[in-house]
Amino acid sequence: MKNLSRLLFVAVLLASFSTANAQDKNNPWAFSIGTNAVDFYPVGEDIPQGDFLDEFFNANDHWNVLPFLSRISVSRYIDDGFTFTVAGSLNKINKFGSNVDLVTGEETTNRLPDLDYYAVDGTVSYSFMSLINSNKIDPYLGVGGGYTWVDDIGAGTLNGTLGLNYWISDKVALNLQTSYKHSFEDRLAKHFQHSAGVTFKFGGVDTDGDGIYDHEDACPEEAGLEAFNGCPDSDNDGIEDSKDDCPNEAGLAEFNGCPDSDGDGVVDGSDKCPTVPGLKSLAGCPDADGDGIADGDDGCPNEAGPSANNGCPYKDKDGDGVLDKDDKCPDVAGTVANDGCPEITETEKAQLNEYAKTILFDTGKSSIKDESKQVLADIIAILNKYPDAKFTVEGHTDSVGSAKLNTRLSEERAASVKDYLVANGVDQFRLSSKGYGEDKPIADNKTRAGRKQNRRVEINLAN
Repeated sequence: MKNLSRLLFVAVLLASFSTANAQDKNNPWAFSIGTNAVDFYPVGEDIPQGDFLDEFFNANDHWNVLPFLSRISVSRYIDDGFTFTVAGSLNKINKFGSNVDLVTGEETTNRLPDLDYYAVDGTVSYSFMSLINSNKIDPYLGVGGGYTWVDDIGAGTLNGTLGLNYWISDKVALNLQTSYKHSFEDRLAKHFQHSAGVTFKFGGVDTDGDGIYDHEDACPEEAGLEAFNGCPDSDNDGIEDSKDDCPNEAGLAEFNGCPDSDGDGVVDGSDKCPTVPGLKSLAGCPDADGDGIADGDDGCPNEAGPSANNGCPYKDKDGDGVLDKDDKCPDVAGTVANDGCPEITETEKAQLNEYAKTILFDTGKSSIKDESKQVLADIIAILNKYPDAKFTVEGHTDSVGSAKLNTRLSEERAASVKDYLVANGVDQFRLSSKGYGEDKPIADNKTRAGRKQNRRVEINLAN
């Protein structure tokens, strides 16, 4: 008995580090060790036995107890609270009921020489643990049969069992049990067998160590959560990895576990502007001016404008009635007819040619005389007022001399004026030159005055 007490103490000490919550289906196997007591008295028979259940707890007078490990059992959980148990036990029988002195009425224990007691029993029991909604107190009823020997006398028995397990951890319980063994053979008396011991459950497999046994674990090789039947939720967003489109980033259920950092309803993976709230129609980017162009692509993010103008509003900086987008001269007021560029007036056209006619050349040459520099400056001033206009410098001669020579001289003089104008700031692509010789007189070549008028340079708008 002293050794059994030590065994029970060690079992309780080890179990105290666990949480009590027995689950037979998770740990289908169990073995029990303990001691047993055999009582032949309260079985409803004549003296030396007694009435049924009379003095049931009179251990001192009626119980045969072997004071060391004397019972061992192995159990296998079946299903729905049912367990099958095979037990073996041994004992020494030296008490067999009571004798009563007919004179004094004194009752004394009926003593026998130590008889060897052996029993092998099989029991199917039903646990009421789930019915009483407890995870520690585990009462059960059982029925079964076995074979019992007392010395050389053996007989089969029909057994009824009542027991109680008190689970002090998920795998260790203290056990108390009593069984009524009914023998149908006179050579073996009916009797009760009581036992006390410790039960150890085993056999549950938890491959991934997540506390959920493999047979209940939907992901038995990956540590997971009970809420997801053992499957993992790597990013802890409440969505198991198998249903999470972004298993390594905490996200929202509405986006299948993917994040939306800026809360604009566009998941980060599809959001071109994931840190700034925007519009779904613009892939999550903002449109401050509401013109349908994302701020990052909008030339004027704070002013609504059409995409054709890069998100900027159409303007007319020079106020000439031609929008800047169509205005070839957006900084200078012009006319609609001339695409927003200023048009040279008839007065200035006439003035230009009056100036041009006074340009002087060396006789018979194309070189310009120095005294013509001022008039050329006046011409340049007029040309620069109209930066988009193109002009033709035309050279003319009188009819004196050969026509061929006159044509060449007129071409050279027109080119000389053009070169001078370009050299002094006029865009070369705005100017062209042409010589007409004596073909376009403006006066009679028969008079000196007429010939003087015909020797001239004109500057006209290009067609």
